[in-house]
Amino acid sequence: MKFKQKKSIAALLAILVVAIAAIGAYAYWTTGGTGSGTADTTTAQDVVVNQTNGAITDLYPGGPSKSLSGDFDNPNDGPAYVASVTAVVSGVTTDTQGSKPACTTADFEIDDNVSSTPGDIPSGNGQGAWNGLTVRMIDSTANQDNCKNQTITITYTANAS
Repeated sequence: MKFKQKKSIAALLAILVVAIAAIGAYAYWTTGGTGSGTADTTTAQDVVVNQTNGAITDLYPGGPSKSLSGDFDNPNDGPAYVASVTAVVSGVTTDTQGSKPACTTADFEIDDNVSSTPGDIPSGNGQGAWNGLTVRMIDSTANQDNCKNQTITITYTANAS
């Protein structure tokens, strides 16, 4: 029986060693540390200002101002802030008749120089809204016959501040 007892004690000791080793495997060291990483910003793309109230028609010398309004195409991944929209008459088609003065951008005027405050423009096309600008044909003392049936170009600028 002594041999069997020794075997049992040896087996018990082996189990005990394995158990202690297993418990020891759960022990750990505590420590602190530091690290670093990087992140990059991007450059915002300009928004496109759209005139959405259709073609402006029936301008004539001294006539009433016509309202201008629109929205934006924002190609950025996130919103873009627009504080205001400004406009200028930047071109006129020309069809000069004889000795009459040419029709020029000086024959037209953008009233109310600055639009409403559109604010944050969401990403995508046809976003946000602006209004508050008007265009008119001024009444000069010169003959303006060469402005008949002409098309003017209005250039819009979205302002960040």
